[in-house]
Amino acid sequence: MTRSRRRKLEHSRLGQGRTVLKVMPIAVGVASAVHPAAAQQQPVEATGGGLQEIVVTAEKRAENLQDVPLSITAIGNQQLDNLNIQSQDEYIKFLPSVTTQKSGSGGGANGPGFGNVIMRGISSDAGQNHSGPLPTVGTYLDEQPITTIQGAMDVHLYDIARVEALAGPQGTLYGASSEAGTLRIITNKPDPSAFKAEYQLEANDVAHGQPGGLAQGFVNIPLGPSAAVRLVGWYEHDGGYIDNVYSTRTFPQFGVTINNAPYAKKAFNDTTITGARGALKVDLGDNWSITPFIMAQSTKANGFNAYATDFPAFTSGYNSANVGDLQLQHFSGDSVEDHFVDTALTIEGKVSNFDLIYAGAYLKRHDLSHTDYSDYSLAYDVTIPSYTAPIVDNAGNHINPTQMIAGKDGYEKVSHELRLQSPRDWVVHFVAGGFYQRQLHNIEQDYQIANLAGPGCTYAPTPPLTGCSLWVTGWTDTWWLTKQQRVDRDYAAFGEATWDITSSWSLLAGLRHFKYDNSLEGYRGYGINNPLGVASGLGEAGVCDFTVQFQGAPCLSFDKSTSGTGNTPKVTLTYKADANHLIYATYSKGFRPGGINRVGNLPPYQADYLKNYEIGWKTSWLDNHLRYNGAFFWEDWNNFQFAFLGANGLTRIANAGAARVTGMENELQWAVAHGVSLAAGLSVLNPRLTENYCGQIDPNGNPITSCAAPLAPSDTQLPGASKVKGNLILRDDFGMGNWQAYWQGAFVYQSQQWDDLRLVQRSEIGPQAPFGTLDLAFGMSRDTYGLDLFLTNVFDKRGQLFRFNQCASCSIVANYAVPTQPRTVALRFAQKF
Repeated sequence: MTRSRRRKLEHSRLGQGRTVLKVMPIAVGVASAVHPAAAQQQPVEATGGGLQEIVVTAEKRAENLQDVPLSITAIGNQQLDNLNIQSQDEYIKFLPSVTTQKSGSGGGANGPGFGNVIMRGISSDAGQNHSGPLPTVGTYLDEQPITTIQGAMDVHLYDIARVEALAGPQGTLYGASSEAGTLRIITNKPDPSAFKAEYQLEANDVAHGQPGGLAQGFVNIPLGPSAAVRLVGWYEHDGGYIDNVYSTRTFPQFGVTINNAPYAKKAFNDTTITGARGALKVDLGDNWSITPFIMAQSTKANGFNAYATDFPAFTSGYNSANVGDLQLQHFSGDSVEDHFVDTALTIEGKVSNFDLIYAGAYLKRHDLSHTDYSDYSLAYDVTIPSYTAPIVDNAGNHINPTQMIAGKDGYEKVSHELRLQSPRDWVVHFVAGGFYQRQLHNIEQDYQIANLAGPGCTYAPTPPLTGCSLWVTGWTDTWWLTKQQRVDRDYAAFGEATWDITSSWSLLAGLRHFKYDNSLEGYRGYGINNPLGVASGLGEAGVCDFTVQFQGAPCLSFDKSTSGTGNTPKVTLTYKADANHLIYATYSKGFRPGGINRVGNLPPYQADYLKNYEIGWKTSWLDNHLRYNGAFFWEDWNNFQFAFLGANGLTRIANAGAARVTGMENELQWAVAHGVSLAAGLSVLNPRLTENYCGQIDPNGNPITSCAAPLAPSDTQLPGASKVKGNLILRDDFGMGNWQAYWQGAFVYQSQQWDDLRLVQRSEIGPQAPFGTLDLAFGMSRDTYGLDLFLTNVFDKRGQLFRFNQCASCSIVANYAVPTQPRTVALRFAQKF
């Protein structure tokens, strides 16, 4: 078989990697009616009424999922469509080993694209923000890494071949930030063999809120026998369902009372997403191909994607009225705009018998956010009156101390990977390569107080200062300014070799040698005349180099860097009893680079490592009508990085002892009878500390684990992790006259979860209660048309995906929860050409 023909077969399989469970004769009929081209692309292995082959590229080559000795959950093109999945939250709920936290504390933006993805319970932080450590889970779009420190990018999912979740450390092939696992979004590629097109129109309505809608489509245009272009576009509007209710708020120190009349609004968290994607594939003879790619997406989210869960401060009379379900009280505008453009180039070729692949990418992302920070202002007015006492206007009168955060982030990532692969049929076959990545993040967090004393003020400050302006110099109404530039560089050489010892036994050994070089510079703090700046030494009144005006900031507060090297090995022994039964044992290691604390007296934090010991199996039964895959694992997380909000709301990061996660993953797929299919997934974890967390480090930056009163004692459950998470999907495809029809039910369950490691803070914030949601779908199709009705969260269960507050003292004002989306009804029409 020529390379060109083999590559076309692999792309055909990649485009049809589906996990939906169907009896094949009925499935092929349904596919022919709804998606005429799909029936022609069914792998030949799927004949005879058995389950369809699932092709993945987790090990950098196209392989049958059942032959890959790795714990992988794949949601294929058809299953994404069947479950009406368009966003990150929607596919994560069907990945048993994966949970997510949406940021919102410490001034972080709240909304789509700003979240923390967690795999196998490997988490210690309460959310992700600009000054925190790198994520523990890597995210890829095709060949390019799109992991960002600001949060997991929420790529709109349409015309996607599949989503792959690779559980456990992927340190050899995927490197930094794939410490606990990797998520891969694989797009459908241009196909020179035929013209194809589709459009979908959807109208939906969310309970307690507003209607929304969706329009999306793609076209695949052959440009001859060896080239094609694929264009995709989408527009989505999601109705809001959280109310900002009218209220007044009194700051007790000086009796200042405010109201939120200009910002009170029902269902104020609506979101609009627009985007497009294009790819060109050109075969240059039989041995080479080139695929340029570009994607752009813009998200505009109003409001706040969380609701208030409790208000202890009401008992003290600080607020005028309580709030109910899906309500909160904010006193300034909330909004987020997130824009990104991702470009990539993949070149595939053949040198002698070896495959050579180059993948390069450039990602540019910027976001603007406005976040109400009045909870912080009230909490400090109550607990630390000296903080709000100096807040006055030009005449020295005490004013409304409410802060609003204006955030601006500019993010760029450049990555290059070159790898060489030997022929798969060699007794010893390998993949080897090199990788380089540079991430630049410009960070601006402007904490503003309206009418704050500025230049021209006339009051006499106490104690006497050099002037009375409270602004950070040159920044109107700015009480505090964070202006930073963060650069993270990664270099690596990697390789994996597999020895097929016999037809049944194989041994894989891999190693990645890495180097990281990370830096942070900028300004953080108060203006030169702010008494708090004088007292704390933060800002212009502290140690600051006024010969450098850093990106518009008045001076340079810090300029620090750190670097390190290391190795992440992997060893896997695989036994394949026959074509349908495989068992493997793996030792693997993942890592996160170390980094810089912007808090001046804290040292850099060290790299952390995750060691994984795993036994897994891939099995097919009943003449390929039943699949059962799973894994037992034991993971040790040593010297792990822990980030939290400390004094002045500054993120602090330190290494924090050790933790262990033991668990089991299960995935079942069953073609029950003609047209009837069942899929189930279950993850059971025990994520806990194995040493005390004391919140202290020694002079060398190592964690101190022996103390009289640990902040989190050994055996404390790690945050962001559910001990049990699972899903069950039942589907029935059947004929109805000249129509093909189906009904489908999908149930998802998640057990209790905590969102902070420290016992005091987690008791203040409270636990996420266990919850389960049920989704139903009904549909029918004929010829090239399809009509689907989706009922999501049928019983309107208020599951919580994350709990947080705005500062270390803010539980006295309000805690917040990011909810599962309320009951939503959607009607979708689709046509293929």
